[in-house]
Amino acid sequence: MTTTAITLHGTALSGHTHRVQLLLHMLQLPYRFIDAPASVRQSEAFRGINPLGQIPVLQDGELVLADSNAILVYLAKRYAPGSGWLPEDPVGAAQVQRWLSLAAGEIAFGPAKARVTARWGDTGMPQELMHKLADKVLGFMEAQLARQDFLAGPAPTLADLACYSYVAHAPEGGVSLAPYPQLRAWIARVQSLPHFVPMPED
Repeated sequence: MTTTAITLHGTALSGHTHRVQLLLHMLQLPYRFIDAPASVRQSEAFRGINPLGQIPVLQDGELVLADSNAILVYLAKRYAPGSGWLPEDPVGAAQVQRWLSLAAGEIAFGPAKARVTARWGDTGMPQELMHKLADKVLGFMEAQLARQDFLAGPAPTLADLACYSYVAHAPEGGVSLAPYPQLRAWIARVQSLPHFVPMPED
């Protein structure tokens, strides 16, 4: 499929940005990356494309879209309609949506927040709470992955891309993955998908 010019605004160490990059690469969609650190996000120009000042932001032709999970849904529907990335059947779609919600909830406030605190400083959230949320969601994922290879079923979906980055990098926030062998096996499966690209550690 011929694509319009896609631009992705984000940062290399953002898991929210990385989940979008994963799908762009797996769909083999060419795109331009524009670094948008905190100083850029505070600018009037950036607030013009996302008044909330958050990353990532995707520009696809005339379309400007923020929120990483919304971007994943858009890309799957726009460039891979009918694919397994976002199932068409009601149950499959609902299962993916559940994981998108967990990515924006327990994962964001558990392992992701712990990583932000460890790397960039106090976020104002108690460390005990971050680790409690991390243990809760990682334990849930471990149980789910004991029954199937991927989060929403036997094949990879947007659910896996949305959850991968912050879970795989949880140890950067002091959250150990040692107690979760099924989770570690899932991380390896995601990393072995065609066109996978890693998120840098530094």
